[in-house]
Amino acid sequence: MRRASTLASSVLSRTLATAHGGVGAGIGIGVATSIAVHHNQRLLQVALYGSSSSSGGSYTRWWSKSPARVLSLGVAGALISVAAAQEVHAKEPPPPELVPKDVVLYQYEACPFCNKVKAFLDYYDIPYKVVEVNPISKKEIKWSDYQKVPILMVDGEQLIDSSVIIDKLGGKIHSDKRADSKSDNDEEKKWRGWVDNHLVHILSPNIYRNTSEALESFDYITSNGNFSFTEKITVKYAGAAAMYFVSKKLKKKYNITDERAALYEAAETWVDGLNGRDFLGGSKPNLADLAVYGVLRPIRYLRSGKDMVEHTRIGDWYTRMENAVGESSRIKA
Repeated sequence: MRRASTLASSVLSRTLATAHGGVGAGIGIGVATSIAVHHNQRLLQVALYGSSSSSGGSYTRWWSKSPARVLSLGVAGALISVAAAQEVHAKEPPPPELVPKDVVLYQYEACPFCNKVKAFLDYYDIPYKVVEVNPISKKEIKWSDYQKVPILMVDGEQLIDSSVIIDKLGGKIHSDKRADSKSDNDEEKKWRGWVDNHLVHILSPNIYRNTSEALESFDYITSNGNFSFTEKITVKYAGAAAMYFVSKKLKKKYNITDERAALYEAAETWVDGLNGRDFLGGSKPNLADLAVYGVLRPIRYLRSGKDMVEHTRIGDWYTRMENAVGESSRIKA
């Protein structure tokens, strides 16, 4: 315990010092806890919702020019099933001959980008195995040059970046089915871009807007992450304290005045985009629906997600998405 306390103190001071020097382009997109290892000294650099600035679909370094190796872990969120008595929109499993035979997802349990991929796999009822990546050593993905998550192995082929993964896998299972009009495809593409370039930037300031919510978020992380006992203590307390302050910088970076108001506005913007439809895709979800749902799923049952549903019109759509995505198609070990 003493070792953990000392490590946490060192971690917090160095994390805040680094953040003060410039929270780089790697902050603001996925739910993450960053742990840097340098010259055999473990230094926690917490950056929830931190990912590459050039891609909205993976967990990567917090500061792109840092010499340290940064590892990320997403906030876990509880997924609640909807009563069978409600209307259930059928899944869309592809023809058996188009279903990949061997699908393995390398992930952090509830990172938003991994959840985007899982929402796609679950909705299309594609069986997949999960490998939970150790956030300290990342030994499970040492074989890959990518060194980020999600990584999806599909019949021996490595697919990376959540949006690219979904595009490529969708192409494999729907090569002869995508008969949507150009306007429908343009709308879907626009909203998928909105998810990666706008919606995700709002989440971090919300889940860390005060100390209690920061601790709530890190409690989920440490409860579901692959940490040792000592690391769990360090991540939970030093990380929550650090991100409380870092979130204030994120507000400034993304010109957010009121984080809850920004979250509510984003939710209402999405509902307005539905224009009275059950889903953006009409009677069934499209890739934009799955992207929004996947990104929001990790926060849905945190305080910020509960507030969002209580104060906006997004709740009905989210419930329909829970019904449509249905049970996970994950293969239990």
